[in-house]
Amino acid sequence: MERETNMMKWAVMGLSLATLAGCVAIDATDTNYNDRGIKHVGSQAFGGAVLPFSKAVVVDNLIFISGELGIDPETGKVVPGGTGPETTQIFKNIERTLAGLDSDLTNVVKCTVYIGDMANYAEMNAAYTLALPDPKPSRATVGVNGLAAGASLEIDCIAVKS
Repeated sequence: MERETNMMKWAVMGLSLATLAGCVAIDATDTNYNDRGIKHVGSQAFGGAVLPFSKAVVVDNLIFISGELGIDPETGKVVPGGTGPETTQIFKNIERTLAGLDSDLTNVVKCTVYIGDMANYAEMNAAYTLALPDPKPSRATVGVNGLAAGASLEIDCIAVKS
């Protein structure tokens, strides 16, 4: 029983690390194209491990941005202050990724917010409103149980190229 419990802990830890990678801010400089014109941007790394997904993927004029946490790229840690500051940092990270792809926040057409506590919805919504220009993209907000690195929320987006 103890062995199965330990194996489960390692599996959860591996999954957590894999989830976290989409949330680490990196430069959008590593790219490759396959024969279908799909561009993969930035391999994901965390704690010295390369994780199995890209920071973003470009298909035709669409940019799919992996889930982002409110991690400060200078410290590698979630910014302090909770949901509002994390939301602000997430959009700074997304803005940096988009800039590397000749796009910006005005071109975001869809966001999905994964929030750890729906009691913090208003705080997220206020910071989200300030971070994104009008007109706002479409959005879904989903309450989740647990996020990587102890984050309050995670956001992924779809944008179009400028």
